[in-house]
Amino acid sequence: MSFESFLFVLTGGVVLGALYALMAAGLAVVWTTLGIFNFSHGAFVALGAYIGWQVGNVDGFALGHVLGLSATVLGMFALGILFQQMFIRPFERKENIVAATVITTLAGATVLQNGMLLIWGPRSKQISGIGEGSLNIGPLAFSWNEVALIVLVAFILGAVGWFLSRTRTGRSMRAVSQNRQAAELMGLNVPLLYALAFGLSAAMAGVAGYFVGSVRFINPTMGADPLMKALIVVIFGGIARFTSPIYAALIVGLVESFTTFYLGLYWAPAVLFAMMMIVLTIKPAGLFGTHQRTL
Repeated sequence: MSFESFLFVLTGGVVLGALYALMAAGLAVVWTTLGIFNFSHGAFVALGAYIGWQVGNVDGFALGHVLGLSATVLGMFALGILFQQMFIRPFERKENIVAATVITTLAGATVLQNGMLLIWGPRSKQISGIGEGSLNIGPLAFSWNEVALIVLVAFILGAVGWFLSRTRTGRSMRAVSQNRQAAELMGLNVPLLYALAFGLSAAMAGVAGYFVGSVRFINPTMGADPLMKALIVVIFGGIARFTSPIYAALIVGLVESFTTFYLGLYWAPAVLFAMMMIVLTIKPAGLFGTHQRTL
């Protein structure tokens, strides 16, 4: 493996890690706050890509990347709140909420996928790159689309981290994730905080979908792979804190990039699952995890 090839694989792993960090962080917000796994997260990624393509791309409304991303964030945030009200809230007080929400989120994902198929059809689409050309930093070379992706993902994750740790609403969400009963006794509006958490998660998934759509083709079932990778990242890294899935995503992205180069594309999932199983055997709470569930 030449040094140039090593740098190419390394930059690819960093880009993958940034995408996986955004997907996994959104998934972890719901997992930690509501205590459930959202199987519609992959469908949110796909729908976010379609909304961004429709609003921003030249084949849609041609309004540009800024309005395309804005429409994705606002549309997916509203959809996340609506989704939570329809598919999650009726089961919040049930003892079997985990099993019930597995069924309802899977059903919701099916509804969203078929809706996308009816609206946009089966033909694949792609969002135009955010920038053209490349940026060379010493021996490293990034396309401007990759640079924009990494910078925007870092900004979004930083903003979400600041929101969760520095604002009253964010601290309230963290309190609910630690102890719902105590939060209710303190007068917090738990149903509203749950809805906001789901809306935030959907918005992050939608933005991730927009970025994925700029490097891969968009189709109604494109969310299956992001869902699997986000699940691997969250389980592998743990959810001790908001930064845990981010660190884990970078590791997963680099491992996948190098595995694909050395062993081939189809070996990457097997290596990632094996790595996850080894870590969980040694440290069940995840690589950066503890037994406490919190943001």
